[in-house]
Amino acid sequence: MTKRNAPVADAEVIVVGAGPAGLALAIALAQEGVRTVLLGEVRTARDGRTVALFDPSIRLLDAIGAWHGLQMQAAPLVHMRLVDATDNLFRPPPVTFNAGEIGLDAFGYNIENATLVSALSALADRTAKLVRVAASATAFSAGHDLAEVSLDDGSILRAPLVVAADGRNSRMRADAGIETREWSYPQTAVTAILSHSRDHRDTSTEFHTRSGPFTLVPLLGLRSSLVWVCSPHEAERLAALDDESFALAVERQARSMLGRMRLEGGRGSVPMSGLAVSRFTGNRIAVAGEAAHVFPPIGAQGLNLGIRDVANLRDAVIDARTRGLDIGSPEALAPYERGRRLDVRMRTRSVDALNRTLLAHFLPADLLRGAGLIALDLIGPLRRFVMREGLAPHVRLPRLMSRTGAADPLLL
Repeated sequence: MTKRNAPVADAEVIVVGAGPAGLALAIALAQEGVRTVLLGEVRTARDGRTVALFDPSIRLLDAIGAWHGLQMQAAPLVHMRLVDATDNLFRPPPVTFNAGEIGLDAFGYNIENATLVSALSALADRTAKLVRVAASATAFSAGHDLAEVSLDDGSILRAPLVVAADGRNSRMRADAGIETREWSYPQTAVTAILSHSRDHRDTSTEFHTRSGPFTLVPLLGLRSSLVWVCSPHEAERLAALDDESFALAVERQARSMLGRMRLEGGRGSVPMSGLAVSRFTGNRIAVAGEAAHVFPPIGAQGLNLGIRDVANLRDAVIDARTRGLDIGSPEALAPYERGRRLDVRMRTRSVDALNRTLLAHFLPADLLRGAGLIALDLIGPLRRFVMREGLAPHVRLPRLMSRTGAADPLLL
C-alpha cells in the first residue's frame, strides 16, 4: 500500500471576513510573522453609518499603523451629553461627561465606516505575510491537525486555526456547531450624516426618548452622524420624507441644538436586534466581531467590542506560538474564551437593560434611571468610574490596547 501524504497547511491562520474586525486581526497577526490568509471581499458603501472608536481601539489601530492615516478624517469625542427626553414625571437634568476628567484628550473618535474599512484594506495590501483571497468561504470542517475552509471557486484552504469574522449570519460559526441566541426589539435605527449651522463643539449628544436613543455624534467640520432609534412605523414615515423634510424632522427632534440641518448623502435603516454566542471558540475555530456578538447601535459598543476581540485573539495566538503550542488547540484558545466571555456578556446585559427601560412606561424604572443620571451628575468618582468602564472593561487590557505595550490594567 502507498501511504497517503498528510494535508499541508496553506497558512497558520485563516481569517474569514473582510470587515473592520477581520481586516484588523489579519494585519495584527501578519505583522507578528504569522502566515495569514484573509478571505472575503471588502464592502465600502457610504450609507451614512459611522463608528465611534474609543481610546483603547485607537491604541490598537495606532499599534498596527492604521491610525496615522485616519486621524485627519476623524472627529474627536471630547464631551458626551445624556439628555432625558422621555417626558416622564421625574425628569433629571442633562449629564455631561468630559474626557479631561479621566486624563484623556478625547474619549475616542468618530469616523465613517467606509473610510475606516478602506484604510484597513489598503494597509492589508501592504502587509507582508498576509495573503488576500477575494473568494467567499462556503464551508468549514475541523480535522485532527488542520481545519479546512471550502471556497466558492471549488478550492480548499487549510490551517491550524480559522477565525470566523464573517458577520452575524456566519457560515463558519454554524458549521462549527457554535450555537447562538438571537432577539429583536420593536425598533428600527435610522442612520444618516447631516451638516448643521452650529458648531457641535466635539460633543456627542444622546437624547433618551420613549422609542429609544436619538444620538448625534460629531464628524469633522459642521457635520454630525445620526442614529435615530424609533418604532418601525416611525422609521417608515421618516423614510418616506424628502431630504429637506427629513433634515427638518431631525432638527426638531434635536431641539434645534445644532441649528439648521441639511442631509448629506444617503440614509440607512436597520432593524434593532441582538445576537450572542454560546461560546467563542470551538474545534480549531474562534469567532470574532459580529460573528460573536451583535448589539443595537447604543453606546457605541459593537465595533469596540470587536476590536477587543482582535486584541485578545492576537495575544492568545502569539502567546501560544511562543510556548510552542498548537495554535488551534483548546489550550491555546482558552485565554481568548475566558477573556471574551465576561466582557461581552456584561456589555450585552447593560445595553439591553438600558434599551428596555426606555421602552418601559413604568414609573419605578423611570425613577431608577433618573436617579442614576442625577448620581452621575453629582458624584465625581462614580462618574469617572462609569466613563472608564464605558471605554473598556476594568480588567487587564490586551497588549495592543495598553499604554505600556504590556497587558496592564486600564489606568486612566
